[in-house]
Amino acid sequence: MRAVVTRVKEASVEIEGRICGQIQVGYLILLGIAPEDTWEDAAHLAEKVVHLRVFSDENGKMNRALAEVDGAVLVISQFTLFADLKKRRPGFSKAAKPEHAIPLYEAFMKELRERCVHVECGAFGADMQVSSLNDGPVTLLFDTTEV
Repeated sequence: MRAVVTRVKEASVEIEGRICGQIQVGYLILLGIAPEDTWEDAAHLAEKVVHLRVFSDENGKMNRALAEVDGAVLVISQFTLFADLKKRRPGFSKAAKPEHAIPLYEAFMKELRERCVHVECGAFGADMQVSSLNDGPVTLLFDTTEV
């Protein structure tokens, strides 16, 4: 799994002119899933995200986790995180097919919720317009093959 985690002051996702997910302080997470990813990867990534300390404390240091700022998460499926960029037109054969990716996308969000995180999301495979007000900016890349 790959996740681009951006600290935001607010974020939302719109589908066909209707907002279907919206948060204030927290993370916008673009989540890509590979064919070899597992439920264990979803749980491991959720654990990393929940305990990530990138929110400022009273001294302005990145020292607080999501729960300490009453933060939420907006998760957007993003198969393009596994794009093959060797040619001018990206290939997506390294991304998981929907029958594998959808259950893991949902498992990741379930794992976050089980850790008492408020989760909003887009719709898997939909044409979405994502808006965010990045905070910092702080943007981190997670890859479960490396963390």
